[in-house]
Amino acid sequence: MHKPVVPDSRATRRQTAVVLFTASLGVFIAQLDSQVVNLAVKTIGSDLNIGVNALQWVLDSYNLFYATLLLTGGTLGDLYGRARIFAIGIGLIVLGSIVCAAAPNGAILIAGRAITGIGSALEVPTSLAILTVAYADDKERARAIGIWASCNGLALAAGPTIGGLLVDAAGWRSIFILVVPVSVLAMVLAMKRVPESSDPHGRHLDPAGQALAIAALGTLAFVTIEGPHWGFTSPIILVLAAVCIATGVLFVAWHHGRPGALVPLDLFGNRVFSAALAVAGMMTFGMYAMLFLTPLYLQSLGGISAFMVGLALLPLSVTFVIVSQYSGALVKRFGPRVMMTAGMAAMGGGLVLLTFVSQTPNMVLIQTALLIIGAGLGLNTGPVNTVAVASVPPGRSGTASGLVNTSRMVGATLGVAVLGSLFAVHAGGDSPPDAMISGLRLAYLGGALGDRFVAGFVLYTGPQTLPFGDKIRAVPLDALWRAAP
Repeated sequence: MHKPVVPDSRATRRQTAVVLFTASLGVFIAQLDSQVVNLAVKTIGSDLNIGVNALQWVLDSYNLFYATLLLTGGTLGDLYGRARIFAIGIGLIVLGSIVCAAAPNGAILIAGRAITGIGSALEVPTSLAILTVAYADDKERARAIGIWASCNGLALAAGPTIGGLLVDAAGWRSIFILVVPVSVLAMVLAMKRVPESSDPHGRHLDPAGQALAIAALGTLAFVTIEGPHWGFTSPIILVLAAVCIATGVLFVAWHHGRPGALVPLDLFGNRVFSAALAVAGMMTFGMYAMLFLTPLYLQSLGGISAFMVGLALLPLSVTFVIVSQYSGALVKRFGPRVMMTAGMAAMGGGLVLLTFVSQTPNMVLIQTALLIIGAGLGLNTGPVNTVAVASVPPGRSGTASGLVNTSRMVGATLGVAVLGSLFAVHAGGDSPPDAMISGLRLAYLGGALGDRFVAGFVLYTGPQTLPFGDKIRAVPLDALWRAAP
């Protein structure tokens, strides 16, 4: 049996502070990278002469590999060393960012984004594992994880503003150049100052399951994004649709009853756990698509600068940060089912409000909608983590937490693909303003319907009383209540 290699107990507080800074910097980089690009899509499209479907891939090539490799990233850290895999992940982010900054066309940019997504999938789960090992005391560990998780919210708040400022001042390539020195710092710190740790006992890779997951989600995204462009009855789309179905079925068959599976299917028999995953996926399904389309709309029809669009998005992130601070107390008072139902209903309500957009942007309407969506996101994020972890045996809490984060990124991938394509059907090419508005309304409505459906699912399929009181308080990931999606 191989035991974890843990830092020397004589390590100073300064040393552990460096570890905390490094891990927090890693998760900040990943979240920031996924936010700043939204402010640049309009400029990227004009500069590289690419359409909406290619812009969808700029976002979804990152989301796709992040989603499908997230669970494997944690396993690689346990097997081969967390600090090592963290540094490799950061190194891939550096490489991907350089490729993006130098990209002469859309294809190279999309490839760079895919490399960055792989890097994020390696470094984010290992950064949390590094903190878990570095802090032996439960209270100190909880505090450290709280700081780590709050960097998600910080990036969510700062990302659009930083991205908009850079796009206006130095062009869209600057948002990728900015990531490089910060990532190099994190990589050097990981190699020089973060103690190595591993725990290979009982852990193994599942390359077949991993390949099937990438194939199923990748072909689904391709069919959804390129279907309107190629035609849903074209041979290539029909073939890839068949591949998607086949790999999806094979994925389920491969993991059915398999010990140590990448995705343990038996957990989905737990109705409460499944409800938590549904909420995790659907809250990013509508939100990521909205964060893609709204800046495009404001810059295209409103003539608003990228920086001003970043400022216009602040109500969402600020409200999320504020509401999430109180989510733990609200869960204990009202219960997780009420919180998740209210959160999904609020997010759906904000998207419904956005369906009233017009050719002349009404900033009061848009910012009110963003405020409501941010509040719903704040209500949801904490309970989703807590319910998922508390509804499974303690020994599987790490797997449950990983599946919640995977579900979020799968939701983000499909949201940009599905809702982005609803928009592209109307607003592709040189479509007139009224066509763009029609596409926006359809996309926002699709996201709203998804959120409302899941709100109803959570409200009516769960038990009348969710008996999680004591279990919630015992969950060691309570600090992740402040984590952004």
